[in-house]
Amino acid sequence: MPIGQRARKRPKLSDLVVEDVKRWIVTERKQPGDRLPNEKELVELFGVSKSTMREGLKALEVRGLIKTRTGPAGGAYLQQVSLDHASEPLRNFLHFHHLDGHHIYQLRKILEPELAVSVVGRLDAKQLDLIEQTIRLCEQEPRNDIELRAQRVAELEFHNLLADKCPNALLAFMCRFLNDLLRDLMVYKNAWEHRHFGEANLGFHSKLLQAFRDENADAVHRLMTEHMVDAETHMHEMEVHVGVQQLLMPAGRRHA
Repeated sequence: MPIGQRARKRPKLSDLVVEDVKRWIVTERKQPGDRLPNEKELVELFGVSKSTMREGLKALEVRGLIKTRTGPAGGAYLQQVSLDHASEPLRNFLHFHHLDGHHIYQLRKILEPELAVSVVGRLDAKQLDLIEQTIRLCEQEPRNDIELRAQRVAELEFHNLLADKCPNALLAFMCRFLNDLLRDLMVYKNAWEHRHFGEANLGFHSKLLQAFRDENADAVHRLMTEHMVDAETHMHEMEVHVGVQQLLMPAGRRHA
């Protein structure tokens, strides 16, 4: 049967409750920490049975939208969905599509310069200090693999700190999501040891920090654009190096 003629799967009542509650949150402009009405009021509000409402609330809790508390002040409370809660299922989905660095940098090259410019003038002294700390960590000569990995993580944290101040929540999420995807890729491919990559990142990050301090948007955009192009080149070199190592490794150890 053609796809267009297939019968659509009828949604469960509890799934409709989830959508109704999310719509109610938006229309009523609810905020994290707000308490939902009690069960009886919710049943009346959405016109469903107690069992359906309980199933819907459980689904909302699993999705990270509410947190149930017990005791005198108990009930269901709205909570901000964490970045990890929102990001991990998407990353799990994409891992089965065999992504490589090129796929990630196709987007990073577009989004990171836009994000960087959006935070010019928004970075306070505390934020600039935190950014500088990631740079100082990467200036030190790593003594072992643990310190080397810590430096790669710090290089990504540089970009996450910028995302924290981005006024566009969607742009910030997309950039942090790509950073997490890149970190996952490096973990799974064991692509950590690449000294030239670290040196290049350090140079660009130092120049970017100064451009942020000077609030020079043109310099920030130019430097971040060059940084992303350069980083993609180094990422490709790392992936080629890792691929060669895996080919040379005895078959029994390749998936260890």
